[in-house]
Amino acid sequence: MSPSLTGKQRRYLSSLGHALQPVVQIGHAGLTPPVLKALDSALGTHELVKVRVLAEKNAEVRALVPEVESACKACVAHVVGHTLLVYRRNPKKPKIELPADKPAKAKRPSKPEKE
Repeated sequence: MSPSLTGKQRRYLSSLGHALQPVVQIGHAGLTPPVLKALDSALGTHELVKVRVLAEKNAEVRALVPEVESACKACVAHVVGHTLLVYRRNPKKPKIELPADKPAKAKRPSKPEKE
């Protein structure tokens, strides 16, 4: 299973993916071996890939998310309509530096009540 992304990381990847054009297209046949091979190759090259899905309903697109994540060992960072934004970090030469979550701030002690 792929490591999960935090909300902050998903928003960051979504902002990067906004300007991307779809590189891979999943047809009505679904995730076939050639589609998975193309997606794996694109993720190895780009780390962040926009995927267009030809489906009748948005529910069909959302049903592909776990399949894509497990088959490609990647994370689906964002789903909008018929488009998936898929991220997989390149272990040798990462191009995208994800923001780290800041540790939770410690609460200030409350002020004592005046008498």
